[in-house]
Amino acid sequence: MDEQKSLRKTLALKFADAASRLFNEQIRKKYQKTLTLDNGSEMSGFEWIERQTRLSVFFAHAYHSWERGTNENTNGLLRFYFPKKMTFTYLTDEIVDKAVEEINNRPRKRLGYRTPAEVMKRNGVLVGGGM
Repeated sequence: MDEQKSLRKTLALKFADAASRLFNEQIRKKYQKTLTLDNGSEMSGFEWIERQTRLSVFFAHAYHSWERGTNENTNGLLRFYFPKKMTFTYLTDEIVDKAVEEINNRPRKRLGYRTPAEVMKRNGVLVGGGM
């Protein structure tokens, strides 16, 4: 398996505040060509994302969590830092960035117990912002 495709780097943001900047500067230009979204109503603006980023947007089938294994695992990792029913009123970008940095520096079995940060650095695709 191509190590580049399986590095599982986590990116998280307060979507309304930084979506365009993140997609254009961090994701699209660096290493992403497609984006798979859940079917929630919060994704109703997917056409705007496609236009702004030139990414191909896909949706997982409803109730097919196995189609989004990485997404489900990442949600679990993020829930450690941000439990359900937690208010996001005072959540800052710095707090989110810290949680993401810790997740990206956590060894993964799938990566031979290396971290996504180590794999990205080894492959020369390390970008700024918490790694």
